[in-house]
Amino acid sequence: MIPLLRLYTHPACMAHNTGPGHPESAARLQAVLEALDHDRFAALDRIEAPAATCEQLLRVHAAAYVDRILASEPATGQVYLDEDTVVSPGSVDAALHAAGAVVAAVDSVMEGPGTRAFCAVRPPGHHATADKAMGFCLFNSIAVAAAQALSVHRLKRVAIVDFDVHHGNGTEAIFAAEPRVLYVSSHQAPLYPGTGNAIDTGVGNIVNAPLPPNTGSQEFRQVWDGLLMPRLYDFRPQLVLVSAGFDAHKLDPLAQMELNTEDYVWLTDRLVRLADAHAGGRLVSTLEGGYDLNALAASASAHVSELMA
Repeated sequence: MIPLLRLYTHPACMAHNTGPGHPESAARLQAVLEALDHDRFAALDRIEAPAATCEQLLRVHAAAYVDRILASEPATGQVYLDEDTVVSPGSVDAALHAAGAVVAAVDSVMEGPGTRAFCAVRPPGHHATADKAMGFCLFNSIAVAAAQALSVHRLKRVAIVDFDVHHGNGTEAIFAAEPRVLYVSSHQAPLYPGTGNAIDTGVGNIVNAPLPPNTGSQEFRQVWDGLLMPRLYDFRPQLVLVSAGFDAHKLDPLAQMELNTEDYVWLTDRLVRLADAHAGGRLVSTLEGGYDLNALAASASAHVSELMA
């Protein structure tokens, strides 16, 4: 049976204006959406994402932090929350819909087996900690979604898979003491944000695979097949969540990895098989990084194609 794939997005995510020259621009999301506006994606069930609620955000973020972000928008122009994280008129609404998309996707796939979802949203989220915006991220969407799975759907084992080239420090920090969540990550090191050491294991639920600059397909696939996928299978997740960053591509300007589009197809196939084996096929993926527009569009659309297979 061909799985149902739902695509969650919202126009508000385009209104987050980071200013001239910023790598995390609306053009990124536009490139992804244009790549998915093709006949081969006609079967996508396209859904307008809701906004996350304060209750959902507060499961992973401190109340004072949520209040601060909600009040952070300027009337005009851009305000920097740190050296590279920007808010503008519309940014908060974008972040709320980005988080809300992943929450809604979790609710959707939990309705029954055989459903997957991809969230084409921005800003990204995996660097946001419980109380700090950083790395282009305001709310940690994947963490908010995992908390939804734990709190509302009462799952006992949720896997978060992060293949963005930058380590998801916020996601790791939020769940480092939560044994119901397994966080696995491959990422370039050294690279921003300087976290993700292999010795960081949380309560046995964190598995980091730092990779040196110029790592190519063979080494990347070896670490997934030899380390990360076996840990995921041992965990037997009831839901697979994916922080889908495509910035380990060889064309990306913010890192020095040597992956290509086929590597994302290969890994997506592995993750679909994992979800089919243990989670009734339930998998939710959300866009994180990827800053070369052509590489991003090609890689994200290949990822979605594989989720539909």
